[in-house]
Amino acid sequence: MTIRSYQVEQLIRDVMDEVAAETGREELGVIEGNTVLSDSGLDSLGFAILVARLEQKTGYDPFSRLPAEQFPHTFSELVAVYQREL
Repeated sequence: MTIRSYQVEQLIRDVMDEVAAETGREELGVIEGNTVLSDSGLDSLGFAILVARLEQKTGYDPFSRLPAEQFPHTFSELVAVYQREL
């Protein structure tokens, strides 16, 4: 993993933790690359906040350009979406 890749992944993890705390989740637990996003501990509102917060921090909203069939399902797919453009 390159430093840039690590930074993107860490940013997403950090924002996920922030959103979890703000939405009343104590802790998300261990999130691996193959963790399904719906099993991450964030509900749909939490995920929407995550995407909005990542757009604020990066200036990029990948979901405005992705076809629905390409939306990420796992944590590693989510990271890859951001790594392609950042």
